[in-house]
Amino acid sequence: MKPRDTLGQKLAGYGISRRALLKFAAAAATSLALPPGVAPAIAESLSGARRQSLIWLSFQDCTGCLESLTRSDAPGIERLIFDFISLDYQETLMAAAGAAADETLVRAARDNHGKYLLAIDGSVPTAEGGVHSMVGGRTNMDMLAELAEGAAAVLAIGTCAAYGGIPKAAPNPTSAVGIADLVKEKPIVNIPGCPPIPEVLTGVLVNFLTFGRLPDLDDLGRPLAYFGTTIHDQCYRRPYYDQGKFAHSFDDEGARQGWCLFELGCKGPTTRNACASLKWNGGTSFPIQSGHGCLGCSEPDFWDKGSFYTSLSGGEGPPWDAVGGAAAVGLGIGGAAAFAARRSRAAVDRQLAKEWQRDHGATATSKTEEDGP
Repeated sequence: MKPRDTLGQKLAGYGISRRALLKFAAAAATSLALPPGVAPAIAESLSGARRQSLIWLSFQDCTGCLESLTRSDAPGIERLIFDFISLDYQETLMAAAGAAADETLVRAARDNHGKYLLAIDGSVPTAEGGVHSMVGGRTNMDMLAELAEGAAAVLAIGTCAAYGGIPKAAPNPTSAVGIADLVKEKPIVNIPGCPPIPEVLTGVLVNFLTFGRLPDLDDLGRPLAYFGTTIHDQCYRRPYYDQGKFAHSFDDEGARQGWCLFELGCKGPTTRNACASLKWNGGTSFPIQSGHGCLGCSEPDFWDKGSFYTSLSGGEGPPWDAVGGAAAVGLGIGGAAAFAARRSRAAVDRQLAKEWQRDHGATATSKTEEDGP
């Protein structure tokens, strides 16, 4: 792309119509929780935008976050890289290596000083001067300090970059930390998840291209449009939860009927993310739909919060027997009250089922299996 070319000119050269751009803008507006009427403004801004310089560094990571991005459904990775952004440095995707790669990084940071977005995936080891993760003889700590200084903003991609993630889990031998623990003078957007949902990164980039600023963030620095509600509040199994219908093992009749996975350790009630609405692989599915409870991977310290298969109520058994345990895991006063109300309603439902069993000489399961959500 020539420096003077705008995104609109480039898309037109590809034969992409304004109608197609408006369609994408409408989808972006919906994704960002913006009114539908904003779509024309998004399309207009994108048409006149020039490619945004993006420098992407990988620290203590497993490459899963980058793998997630390459499976972005809207737009595809090739469109995202070559049209919407200028991915000026990313070790895994770029062709250059060694000294040529180092020169590319220096040139990109110099030519776009103060304007580029700095994306990081992976935590930053700080023990022993940061020697546990180095690139070209330089520690992640040094690279982060230098490149964050010249960035317009920093994107912490994935839970490791956002909070330290799995490398920070006890006993944390490398003293790993998240980006915000080290970068204090630049705006930071946390896009957690292990891995993060690719469309969330796309939405953040579109917001920046359209409005010239980062999206509204919550108290943990996450985009509110995607992390404003819990997975539990959007989950299609929520009606079963409200009715007190829970699977007790991954192969019991409740699991086969698609009942709530709360008692199997699902962390949906305390996890904020868009998994239940955006889903994965082009909207195909998400973990709960596949029959496995949420692990809470987009929350801080998810790896150290106890077993993935222990109920939030504090242990095995019906969740309504331990409301205090739910409050203790961070629902807050309002959340705990709502949680208790649902527990009470679930207890009533269970008692009614027992009475029906007594009066009709059948199992409560056979009654509830006939009930839909």
